Amino acid sequence: MKHPGVKCILLLVLAALAAFSASPALADAAAAPAQKSAADELLGNPMIALFAVIGAGMLFGRIQVFGVSFGSSGVIFSALLLGGVGYGIPAGIGNLGLVLFVYCVGLTAGPTFFRVFKQEGANLAKLGAVIILAGAATTVVCAWLFKVPVDLAAGVLAGSMTSTPALASALDALNHNPNVSVGYGIAYVYGVVGVVLFVQLVPRMLGYNLEEEVRRAGKGGGGRRIERVVIEVLNPGLFGKLISENSFTATQRCQISRVGKGDRFVPVTPDTRFEEGQILMAVGEDDRLPALVEFIGRKSDRKLFLDIETERLRVVATSPQVLDKTLRELNLLNAFGVTITRVERNTVALVPQADTVLQYGDVLTAIGEPKGLQGFAAFAGHRTRALDETDIISLAVGISLGLLIGMIPLGLPGGRSFSLGAAGGPLMVALVLAHFGSIGGIRGHVPRAARMLMTEMGLVFFLAGAGVQAGGQFMEVLRQQGPSLLVMGFFVTSVPMLVGYIAAKRFLRMGILETLGAICGGMTCTPGLGALSSKIDSDVPAISYAAVYPVALILVTLAAQIVVQVLPGL
Repeated sequence: MKHPGVKCILLLVLAALAAFSASPALADAAAAPAQKSAADELLGNPMIALFAVIGAGMLFGRIQVFGVSFGSSGVIFSALLLGGVGYGIPAGIGNLGLVLFVYCVGLTAGPTFFRVFKQEGANLAKLGAVIILAGAATTVVCAWLFKVPVDLAAGVLAGSMTSTPALASALDALNHNPNVSVGYGIAYVYGVVGVVLFVQLVPRMLGYNLEEEVRRAGKGGGGRRIERVVIEVLNPGLFGKLISENSFTATQRCQISRVGKGDRFVPVTPDTRFEEGQILMAVGEDDRLPALVEFIGRKSDRKLFLDIETERLRVVATSPQVLDKTLRELNLLNAFGVTITRVERNTVALVPQADTVLQYGDVLTAIGEPKGLQGFAAFAGHRTRALDETDIISLAVGISLGLLIGMIPLGLPGGRSFSLGAAGGPLMVALVLAHFGSIGGIRGHVPRAARMLMTEMGLVFFLAGAGVQAGGQFMEVLRQQGPSLLVMGFFVTSVPMLVGYIAAKRFLRMGILETLGAICGGMTCTPGLGALSSKIDSDVPAISYAAVYPVALILVTLAAQIVVQVLPGL
């Protein structure tokens, strides 16, 4: 039992035993009652069944074929098996998982989401519209070719795009015809699996090295890295002026942190002035440093001693004395003789400006003399443990607020209404909270380890719930409808992704990470994003996903109603 995979293997065997014992052909076998009783006793308990499904699915997801694996999305297959043989899991677990997953996606994307959306929002919105339009058009064409009734076709569209709001919209338009849910259940499986395979196969087939793309784009996107540079002062217009009053530095998202004295660098003080031939060290974003170097003088190759052990300190901001205040208001250089060169917020690093507002849990890189650093650390309420603490009250209030917002009906053409639902509402709230840090005492900071755990657990809970629900009717509907719905589901999932990829790369000129995240958002496929994020250490796909998802959510809801109106006339 020491091998880490043994227990997962036993869970898989347990699920197989349940399917084996449920076979009618073996119902009268002498050993069957004992086997069936053992399986029923274990898998008949919804909580045991839930974690058996998760363990078996995760084990299956680790299997690689030509370097491709399902990862967490393998849970949907074990869940289909469990649902197909008549077992269940705790009610509502799928909805809980969906809420946790999208809320954590919002917290991850929030710190850089609005900046990226401002820069790329139009392109991302266009891509979302292209994907949904392609999905709706493919649905109409396939339904006409395969003679699929409108109720099943509308369900296939919703399932292929993995959109519960689209399902609700189609049900409403067709007076809650049960065949809509049947079509949804059949198409949903490939709707998930297809996106998971797409985001792994396409980069490999086209020769992309995702790890290299992550390094090139930067972890948080935007292509900017924080670097240091040594500069020699040559600009006569700066001679004799205080470094702390140099406004150009602030506009370039750069900080001058040290000045050369003899053979070593020392921290800048409030009284340090520019001098001809002086050697400075600046920290800034790589795309802004060249302008700063040109303004001050020229880049220097001089090597001076740098004491980072005693003159640099990473401080966690927790004190009310610094929270929700700008660095200009705090005036730390005059108060403590320290310069803040970096702010790390939700794993995203940035070079602060005078107007940067400090938030709870910000990790500040401070440069100064040891005495000043210790004084600043006490003032800022430095507690290393704060990085690992989760404010459960803020988490609960934030999710509750998201669910409430998701219930608000929004008007649509034709007098119908639409709501963001249990996915869109929490996503929006998390994006805003993570961007501002806190609103009215509700914090948007959740430690990275906690976010990763909630993201993964939310995803597998969601897949387990969806798979068990679909498993009960999957085989029966296939026997009734034949393979035409499966073929239709394949095309309605695959065509929009291919069209979206071509549009993103050829016409919108997006990077591969941004494109794959946007396709997951356009397909409203949270498992696809989970599979992609598990392969790379970058927030870029999550940011693109979060930008496209709301647009796609609204458009696919409208598309379901349009398909219902168009198909009967063909």
